[in-house]
Amino acid sequence: MTLDIAALRAHFPALLTGTAHFDGPGGTQTPTVVGAAIADTLTRPLSIRGSGTRSETNAEVAVGEFRAAMADLLGAHPRGVVYGRSATQLTYDFSRHLARTWRPGDEVVVSRLDHDSNIRPWVQAAASVGATVRWIEFDPDTTEIDDASVAAAITERTKLVAITAASNLLGTKPPVRRIADAAHAVGALVYVDGVHYTAHAAVDVTALGADFFACSPYKFLGPHCGVLVADPELLESLQPDKLLPSTNEVPERFEFGTLPYEIMAGATAAVDFLAAIAPGAATDRRTRLLASAHVVEEHELAMRSRIETGLTDLGNAVTLHSKAQDRTPTLLVTFPGRSSTDAYRFLVDRNILAPAGSFYAYEAFRRLELEDTAALRIGVAPYTDDDDADRLVDALREFVAS
Repeated sequence: MTLDIAALRAHFPALLTGTAHFDGPGGTQTPTVVGAAIADTLTRPLSIRGSGTRSETNAEVAVGEFRAAMADLLGAHPRGVVYGRSATQLTYDFSRHLARTWRPGDEVVVSRLDHDSNIRPWVQAAASVGATVRWIEFDPDTTEIDDASVAAAITERTKLVAITAASNLLGTKPPVRRIADAAHAVGALVYVDGVHYTAHAAVDVTALGADFFACSPYKFLGPHCGVLVADPELLESLQPDKLLPSTNEVPERFEFGTLPYEIMAGATAAVDFLAAIAPGAATDRRTRLLASAHVVEEHELAMRSRIETGLTDLGNAVTLHSKAQDRTPTLLVTFPGRSSTDAYRFLVDRNILAPAGSFYAYEAFRRLELEDTAALRIGVAPYTDDDDADRLVDALREFVAS
């Protein structure tokens, strides 16, 4: 099946401004149904969860539907779905929960490829208990994970390995399952940052070997929030600090205070929207989500190829740093002798949004040793079309010629 891009774009009012959005890795635009779900939940009867009144039931249903939707999207169990304000907040929380069992001499493994939100919480948690941090490196020339570095980093003392499923800076998809198998062989847990990955792939947390998997619905057409999934039995083994009257049920024991039912409803609507992209005979949402993910991935890779071809035509005026064999439709580029920030501003003047920066991937950006203090990140989303791609390439051609 081929994605009907015109029909898909019609669901996004933000696209009517004419802006060509290549800022999806920082947050996608939102379809009308997501905004409607948020508004409907807020304006109909709503109160603290319960079963005695319609308002209580509405809140209960919003939470239950959210957990079911995220479980279908990620291949998880609804009782293993934890809501959070952001993936960063969830990672900080769980780094503290897990560090309770660490001791001096224990080791925690992190990756130079990761967003800082899957590095600094673990580094700081390790420091708080006297644990050692070991690093998985990547080759800046190929932007691939160094297998020898993985083998050296994971030892009998390893308690946890934190790894991204896809780099938000370069798009690289590291061999998560191989890394997870190595970690599990020594009894370590694996925490996977799936924030960038979930927007561009069919997720199966079991197939990945992830003990914990975090993502952010606002990266895949939903509202701003975070989600963490894990086996309910694993969550049962963790005891977070909490208020005395708060429930000790899983996953609620990890969710502090009253939940934002309207945001949860919006995230559910985003999952339903994704499931409808490739309509078919399947009745279960998980199957429809997998079919839609395949269609979206084909479209996004076609858009990536179109842009890469255009960048190649610009010759030495543009340097493409995203080179991994297996990667998302995200391109990091710089302009020898020119400022990437100037390129960003040049594009903005032409109603094209492709931001410049290091995008919180501090270690990865430093590892690349770029002469520029920023780099231009071009992110393809499901609603990117040929016109967007051509406008971008034409504008960059004009920039390098200026």
